[in-house]
Amino acid sequence: MTPAENEVADLCAELIRVDSSNYGDDSGPGERAAAEVVMARLAEVGIEPAYIESAPGRGNVVTRVEGSDPSLPALLVHGHLDVVPANAADWSVDPFAGEVRDGYIWGRGAVDMKDMDAMMLAVLRQMTREGRRPRRDIVFAWVADEEAGGVYGAKHLTAHHPDLFEGVTESISEVGGYSLEVDPSLRLYLIETAQKGLAWMRLTADGTAGHGSMLNSDNAVTEIAQAVARIGGHDWPITLTPTVRQFLTEVADAFGIPFDEQDPAPVLDKIGPLVRFVGATLSHTANPTQLDAGYKSNVIPGQATAVVDGRFLPGHEEEFFKTIDSLLGPKVRREFVHHDIALETTFDGALVESMIAALKAEDPTARAVPYCMSGGTDNKTFFADLGVRGFGFVPLRLPGDMDFASMFHGVDERVPVDALQFGVRVLDRLLLNY
Repeated sequence: MTPAENEVADLCAELIRVDSSNYGDDSGPGERAAAEVVMARLAEVGIEPAYIESAPGRGNVVTRVEGSDPSLPALLVHGHLDVVPANAADWSVDPFAGEVRDGYIWGRGAVDMKDMDAMMLAVLRQMTREGRRPRRDIVFAWVADEEAGGVYGAKHLTAHHPDLFEGVTESISEVGGYSLEVDPSLRLYLIETAQKGLAWMRLTADGTAGHGSMLNSDNAVTEIAQAVARIGGHDWPITLTPTVRQFLTEVADAFGIPFDEQDPAPVLDKIGPLVRFVGATLSHTANPTQLDAGYKSNVIPGQATAVVDGRFLPGHEEEFFKTIDSLLGPKVRREFVHHDIALETTFDGALVESMIAALKAEDPTARAVPYCMSGGTDNKTFFADLGVRGFGFVPLRLPGDMDFASMFHGVDERVPVDALQFGVRVLDRLLLNY
């Protein structure tokens, strides 16, 4: 077993034991303590990274490894150090204990995404100790605040320290590279090449305030309720983007079933719990999440608001908002709480070929397929601000019966130790050979 394989589980557990919960309101502990773990482990092998605090306690760590061929563009490998909060009462284990049990490392961040943070550390430490150089420059970045939009992390770095990413044209990060077992002779590895766009929208209706006992034809609560009902009940049509169409075609072929674009349900049935990741990428979605109006039971308020979580498909943003606006009604206006782009790149090129080769070298049954995720990652920031083409690639060979999708932000989050060891072998091959 290589040094990276030997230590990756311990590194992952060490990072999990640092509570870096991000509540989205600046009330959490921040990422500094986790960043200090990263810096200490890099210092042990003689690496002195850049440490950047975007605000007190909001720590980012960046270092560059020089490649042997300066003519090649650089690659960015990035992971976030923050995690979503965890309610310990709901868990079977302490979510911040980094406990190893039954071949798994348990804890908040085990898959989102301190597993990749640890894999990056383990591979970089091994490369440095052995004096091996990659072909191209590789920028390693452990960043803050991804779980709340990246204002203190990726967005701060691209705005204030773009020089750290000079020459970078491509990146790899979270939510991709994991396996879906078809049978003992074939595993699909899902590489994320697309992400839906995000539109958190606040809806506001103004009306005429008055006494609750009187007639009122200009009721703000009625207007907002009707708009929310129209949006929440809208049946968005299936729209297959190139990535989703290719993914469904590949899955159908792997399982030996036909693929009908008008009825993709039989194909989705084959991917089991991973439908949580993929099912929402066949159409736009718009889910009402908050309502607020009034202050007394017998007073009709003059204003009512709601919040809708909208997610739009790559290449179809204009169509999405045209539909939303038609559903609002004339008395309801919208504004953004948060708005982010959709992404889609093609499943080709030297980096894709290198990812496929690294997977197959460690798992001869591997077959890589592109997919679109319904959420978003820091790849959006690096693309929007620096033009970096991003992929989701955290290579993990998973047990066939593992409900991997439920681990993200879920109770009893955990990752197999042998999946981490597989991951560092693949990552090592990729970074040295690409």
